[in-house]
Amino acid sequence: MSPAGPEAYTVTGLARRVAAGELTAGAVLEAQLAEVDRREPALGAIITDMRERARAQAAALDARIARGERVGPLAGVPIAIKDILDVSGLPTTAGMGIHRERIARTDATVVEHLEAAGAILTAKLALTEGVYAEHRPPFPAPRNPWSAAHWSGASSSGSGVATVGGLCVAAIGSETGGSIKLPAAANGASAIKPSWGRVSRHGVFELAATLDHVGTFARSVADAAAVLGVIAGPDPRDPTAAQRPVPDFAAAVARGCEGLVLGIDTAWIAAGADRETATALDAAVAELAAAGATVREVRVPDVTDMIWDWFGVCAVQTALAHRDTFPARRDAYGPALTQLLELGNRMSGCEYQQLLLRREDFRGRLNALFTTVDALALPVLGFPVPTCARMAEVDDDMIAGFHRFTCPFNLSGHPGVIMPNGSNAEGLPIVFQLVGRHFEEDRLVAAGAAYQQRTDWHLRRPVL
Repeated sequence: MSPAGPEAYTVTGLARRVAAGELTAGAVLEAQLAEVDRREPALGAIITDMRERARAQAAALDARIARGERVGPLAGVPIAIKDILDVSGLPTTAGMGIHRERIARTDATVVEHLEAAGAILTAKLALTEGVYAEHRPPFPAPRNPWSAAHWSGASSSGSGVATVGGLCVAAIGSETGGSIKLPAAANGASAIKPSWGRVSRHGVFELAATLDHVGTFARSVADAAAVLGVIAGPDPRDPTAAQRPVPDFAAAVARGCEGLVLGIDTAWIAAGADRETATALDAAVAELAAAGATVREVRVPDVTDMIWDWFGVCAVQTALAHRDTFPARRDAYGPALTQLLELGNRMSGCEYQQLLLRREDFRGRLNALFTTVDALALPVLGFPVPTCARMAEVDDDMIAGFHRFTCPFNLSGHPGVIMPNGSNAEGLPIVFQLVGRHFEEDRLVAAGAAYQQRTDWHLRRPVL
């Protein structure tokens, strides 16, 4: 193994070397575990360490390669997963103390796909309680690798921290209202939130069924896409998994963004983003234009109602997901999740239906916008990553700010690709996103990869 460890390789480059016998999966894994032992005490991103299981996986993979067998596209790649995905024989806590003894009997479809592709699963990662808003005992918040005093995101906090902190080569996360995008922004990761239905949710702990998306974190868009290409696709055990072919993401990475029509709503962004964020976005758009994209000014449909409607839709569906344990075990729930569940339980059918109708109207307006452009460029966070102290005093304005550029696209189900495009005066990451048409993740990947071929923000690493 290189002295630099797995962090020195791309996902596909590492897998090729393992498959060719130039590196062994066992050596790659031990190098990765050495980094975990060195860095994890400062980061606190892991709930369940899976190293012994991983060692058995790596040994089996090396034996197959020694016999001359063909192996999958993620051969030997160390990947960590958010602790909402079932792994047979291990607990799926979903960040909740009441689920510490909830032992999975089968594997999630995503886990099956990863292991069939040769990935080595190393850990189950930290998250907020019930995949929602706050970290609760016995599972503390992981620490931002750039600054322990700053927020690490929610709910896929462990996935963002582990990826940027060097605990894995790539990670699996999920998003319901911003839970991939916000940790990517807080920690400076590249990530993909695919279209709703692109990835099976079988064996995944549910927050809100029609809002939940499983996605990927990595150090580059190309790496995140390589992992997404493995976990995506139809699944007979999840009838909501779309019956659509998975794009050729390797071809997309090579294609570039020549001819892409990129929309930007300058007024909407200016109303919700500070100067540093807006300036960094302008620079990113200029790079994409230099790479061949055409930039067009657009008007995004009003998202004001969507931010708050998201909470109502999420609340009702979360109440359904927790009906076996709430309110029966109310004392085991934290205040944020309790508040959401109570909202869901008291909402009338007419109120909920009104939210669904507005949701469909918004989705239709976005779809109409995407007949004029291929993608939208926008921030993820419109303000600097907040401190942990500030997060203890969140108000409605801050909540709206967090969700302005995220949860409307969870209501609509449109895909997004997220990547770093700067750093602020405190040295913390600035991140932007490209949002596109349903099931056209490959267009976004092509543009994101083109941007990262021209810039090096995604290559910058915190000193640990």
